[in-house]
Amino acid sequence: MIPIRDNVPRLTTPYGVGLIIVINVVVFLYTLTVGTRELAYLYHLFGVVPARFFSPDWAAWAGYPDSLGWPLFSYMFLHGGWLHIIMNMWMLWLFGDNIEDVTGHGRFVLFYLLCGLAAVSLHMVFESDSTIPIVGASGAVAGVMGAYVFLYPHGRVTVLVPIIIIPLFFQVPSFLFLGIWFLSQVASGITSAAQQAAHGVAWWAHVGGFIAGAILIRWFKRPGSCKYCYNPDTKDYDPESLDHDL
Repeated sequence: MIPIRDNVPRLTTPYGVGLIIVINVVVFLYTLTVGTRELAYLYHLFGVVPARFFSPDWAAWAGYPDSLGWPLFSYMFLHGGWLHIIMNMWMLWLFGDNIEDVTGHGRFVLFYLLCGLAAVSLHMVFESDSTIPIVGASGAVAGVMGAYVFLYPHGRVTVLVPIIIIPLFFQVPSFLFLGIWFLSQVASGITSAAQQAAHGVAWWAHVGGFIAGAILIRWFKRPGSCKYCYNPDTKDYDPESLDHDL
């Protein structure tokens, strides 16, 4: 299922979301200008290599410089290809505006970074001896998704389900769409751990970010700012039915 849009109205211009997307795009375009060797160097220097933090002797032998922890944040702005960045930025744009409505602009950026930090932290718990750099905004974006399903469980997401060459569109509750996504990440993480094989997706980072977002949003939500959040008396998030409130 490919998410196309959600039906929770946006209240403010998402400057924080826009800023994060612009930085990611600029960094990605820069990585397209460097060679394969230089790109690998960037991934290892600015991405998160768990063994770099858990095995300092090995890190020194391998030539990693002292980082003061900045890769734990810089990794969120590197991506491994067009599909990687497009999907991450689309999910951020789709769900992030409604979270920024609730947190405010500056607080949203801080919330996003903390979700990314929590995401990579859980990844390192499961992959402490890995020498493979982790890059990408997926963990931080998962935090936005976790906050969304907490605030708007009865919002609806229009999804595209391609059946061979026939595109089918459905509306599903956000808690169902995001819940299935979350459970698929947990299942994939467990399967990867059981197989004990190298893999290219940081499943546990997605899980960690999602959980962090669902928890942290309780403290980042500003009083009185969540106009369309879950309310037992107002369960319909259809924009047409909410026009009188806009």
